[in-house]
Amino acid sequence: MARPDFWNDNEAAQKTQQQRAILQRSINLWKDLSKESDDLEAMLALLAEEADESLLGECGASLSALEKKLAEAELKAMLSGESDGNNAIVAINSGAGGTESQDWAEMLLRMYIRWGERNDYKTEVLDMQYGEEAGIKSATVLFTGGYAYGYLKAEIGVHRLVRISPFDSNKRRHTSFASVFVYPEVAEDVEIEIREDDLKIDVYRASGPGGQGVNTTDSAVRITHQPTGIVVQCQNERSQHKNKASAMKVLRSRLYEFEKEKKDEEKKAKEKEKKKIEWGSQIRSYVLHPYRMAKDLRTGVEMGNVDAVLDGDLGRFIEAYLLKENVTA
Repeated sequence: MARPDFWNDNEAAQKTQQQRAILQRSINLWKDLSKESDDLEAMLALLAEEADESLLGECGASLSALEKKLAEAELKAMLSGESDGNNAIVAINSGAGGTESQDWAEMLLRMYIRWGERNDYKTEVLDMQYGEEAGIKSATVLFTGGYAYGYLKAEIGVHRLVRISPFDSNKRRHTSFASVFVYPEVAEDVEIEIREDDLKIDVYRASGPGGQGVNTTDSAVRITHQPTGIVVQCQNERSQHKNKASAMKVLRSRLYEFEKEKKDEEKKAKEKEKKKIEWGSQIRSYVLHPYRMAKDLRTGVEMGNVDAVLDGDLGRFIEAYLLKENVTA
């Protein structure tokens, strides 16, 4: 960064700055843990020489704080996968159930955006397909910040909601499903071959809630990668050029993950076992009636305050998943 020509390539310079920031955070964390450990050891040595109630209380508080920081450091140490440090692209799709599931998909979208706000991630909605009556059919969101993919990969799967339907005049209980998939954002310097001849590009008018048009020009872009059948779309920007660029970014990430899974036999086996977005295939249940609880079916973690979970409090679920995956690995 001290080189005179560092800022000649602005994009490369920004990537270097991001890498430096990640490394600096790791170094600072280690220095903090080391210093606090030394301070605690010195306090314990003083206590061994002379009993002091106030110092004993200070030792207890320092120990608790150090244990918490150490647990957080241990969790971050598990995020050592090839793409764990990358930004994340989250795709949410409503499942079987029409308006009910579309409303549930929108609730999940809000939950993840709130999680991002709580954890200082920048979020950008790249695409949103609204439902006819309420909710969304699908959404694609970019989370920018260190280890976004490493954390959010814990959310991949089908999410199930049980509640009294706000759309049912008879106030009956309904079960809704929505799927979540997460892709690492791929850096521009990662070599991924995308042939122009393999792409089918459609432009159309962006739509809003209830199918109403939100733009007077055909600015929305849908790209189909014909060899793999992968379809991506973006309508967030008013500019067709910007929407195409965002869609291509998502396509690069999808193709990167696609090729990675092809080379990984274990992931291929898991891919074959993927289930439909319906009964019996969920990773987590959110029950609002007849009792209130969110439960992760992979780890067994439960939270009675389901409102807090839906407001983005996902830390316990993500941590338990990463710990479980690390032990399994």
